Amino acid sequence: MRLIDFATAQDRRKVVPLMAFPGVQLSKYSVRQILFNSKAQVETSRALAERFKPDALFQVMDLSVEANALGLQVRFPLNESPSVEDHPVKSPDDLEQFSRIDILKDGRIMAFLEAMREMKETIDMPIGGYVIGPFTLAGRMMGESEAAMAAIDDPSGLEQIVEFATERILRYGKALVSAGADMIAILEPTGVILSPDQFRQFSGKYVKRILDGLDTMGILHICGDSNHIIPYMCETGAQGLSLDSDVDLPKAIELLPEDVVMIGNLDPVACVAQSTAEEVREASLQLLESMSKYPNFIFSTGCDLPPETPLENIRAMIEACRQHSGA
Repeated sequence: MRLIDFATAQDRRKVVPLMAFPGVQLSKYSVRQILFNSKAQVETSRALAERFKPDALFQVMDLSVEANALGLQVRFPLNESPSVEDHPVKSPDDLEQFSRIDILKDGRIMAFLEAMREMKETIDMPIGGYVIGPFTLAGRMMGESEAAMAAIDDPSGLEQIVEFATERILRYGKALVSAGADMIAILEPTGVILSPDQFRQFSGKYVKRILDGLDTMGILHICGDSNHIIPYMCETGAQGLSLDSDVDLPKAIELLPEDVVMIGNLDPVACVAQSTAEEVREASLQLLESMSKYPNFIFSTGCDLPPETPLENIRAMIEACRQHSGA
């Protein structure tokens, strides 16, 4: 199935919030626990599926998994997203120490793959997984500022590092598909700092290679104001673009082919996490109405929701979508 077929399979709007982290309120695990333990992650996901009944469910969003598997230093707060703390790659010569590592043997990678298998077996809806984007992984290895400078000062060296990242990401993505992933979203937030030409050179063509190698519904997610690269995101062959709340969706969707799905983009923090349920409902209905004439749209959050997001606000968002579509 293609993503456009999923989006239009029934006569109602699909709603797929990116809500794995708030699920810890239901399962009573910490964020750190669901990032390490497959059982904790599956129980959290199952609780979300049962409570909210979205149209699809994604695994927890973790932009440190692949970097951690390569041996980079990662900080794991108890109830916040992890962060990569060390950026040891200064040039392509530094890749040698990482080239011998099989990331599929890493404990957290194995936990995410096992969680995917169990989610697919026990949750009756399409299940999505995540991989990091190639330029973003290069940025984790080099440092984001260093990667941005290399795009200008050392493009050849940067391409070697992005090439290395692409091979590892594709290997993990294929393993997620084999484990049962119906969708794979490539998370390329650092791509937003690139100019259109740089995006094509250091991200887009590598994203395309990853998507071409995955037999599943492929989505490209970029945070922030990505307006300047939306047409080039379409060139990657992504079946869907997941865009943040900085993007004017009714304007942006006009740039997409009709068979590419727009996904988003309720503000995950200012709106869903920090507003009242009624305010979330009103914002949801406003966005849904603005996108009502576009069948190639899935209602979602602009990015993943913080762990502390009130559960009643998530319910308000989902119920608003059901109400608007007459479901």
